[in-house]
Amino acid sequence: MSDKPISSIKSSEEMYKRACQSLPGGISHENRVAKPFPIYVDNAGGSKKYDISGKEYIDYAMGSASLMLGHAHPDIVEAIREQAGKGTFYADNHPLEVEWAELIKDMVPSADQVRFVGSGTEATLLAIRIGRGHSGRPKLIRFQGHFHGWHDYVALGMTAPYDEIATKGVLEAAIEATVVCPADANAVEEAIKNDPEIGSIICEVSGANWGCVPLKEGFLEDLRRIADENGIVLIFDEVITGFRWSPGGVQETSGVTPDLTTMAKIVTGGMPGGAVGGKKEFIGLLDPALGDDSVFHRGTFNGNPVAAASGVAALKIIKTGAPQKHADAIAAKIRGGMQKVLDEHQVDGFAYGESSTFHLYIGKDSREAWESRDINRLKSNPKDLVLYYQNALRERGVDFMSNLGGVTSSAHTDEDVDRTLEVFESVIEDLIQLGKIGRV
Repeated sequence: MSDKPISSIKSSEEMYKRACQSLPGGISHENRVAKPFPIYVDNAGGSKKYDISGKEYIDYAMGSASLMLGHAHPDIVEAIREQAGKGTFYADNHPLEVEWAELIKDMVPSADQVRFVGSGTEATLLAIRIGRGHSGRPKLIRFQGHFHGWHDYVALGMTAPYDEIATKGVLEAAIEATVVCPADANAVEEAIKNDPEIGSIICEVSGANWGCVPLKEGFLEDLRRIADENGIVLIFDEVITGFRWSPGGVQETSGVTPDLTTMAKIVTGGMPGGAVGGKKEFIGLLDPALGDDSVFHRGTFNGNPVAAASGVAALKIIKTGAPQKHADAIAAKIRGGMQKVLDEHQVDGFAYGESSTFHLYIGKDSREAWESRDINRLKSNPKDLVLYYQNALRERGVDFMSNLGGVTSSAHTDEDVDRTLEVFESVIEDLIQLGKIGRV
């Protein structure tokens, strides 16, 4: 370990070198990998964040989509400060968890009751266990490219090739219990017809990777019908879409109500934690009064009071719908502006996205790739293109979330949009000059 105090290091490059001595790969999350080195953030507020050298970034990662109200919203900061002064953790029940659950219940159509967990990964893990407990059948349908956390039961199918496991260390039994389907109703019906052990379906309701590959029109309705016809538990993963697409998430805007819903990110106001909400018939299996008929679940930090304080403060604002309306409008301006730049420079690319998200695909017949929901094309932006694009944006003070897209918040402004589109155009011009993208 260096004798130099951490606080005196003002270069992300130097900090990264030090991090590599104590953190595997120098990072705490694979999505934070960046070449030649990642940025190290010192502070943030509103739509901006600042690295340890003082460089400003317009932020479209927004805490991996968890900060619907922007960085350091004063109501959330004050709620956290007040609760921390009263105690950070009790390992007991407390009033804030009740208020938090009541807010979620009022907002999310499927949430008759709520159980808090420690993260989005824990939320999907618990929902899948409840699904098995209710159906009595071990197998789960999940969809190609959808992301539901890092645990064993959703490892297969996360990345291409979708019939091969993408990581070491996963139990063979977990792989055998997973049925990977394309996001197509006929494929789902065929899988169920051929395998009577399928008891649950989980779906990222934006489509793969927060909408990088959108779902076909009517797909969620088809899933609800198929689940009802076959006695299958339907789980909506709303870890990103929850409270973002609307106060009640995608299930509110689509009118399709699942049996169970997984939540994290916005539900906590950007703090660690998550939740599973569900119809009482399903979530009620967590009631320990059922004895041997219950589904077992524990978690030391479930409903942590600091996260609860943050979640309550955030949801009281988010339930009005005003933050979503503003963030959606900002994202629409970004998508429209990006498309205008692509068209003016005759680049075969398509800017798209729903709600407060924006994505970009650059490649042959880009609009047709989007219209066909072609996962193999929409997720095939070349790695060297993505790396240069992300680095070029950061050099100019704009940071996107992943791949070629990002999310907006209620803190983003029209001025942010104007600056972002200026930077985007300069990066596209560089990419053309370097021959990394061509003209139509």
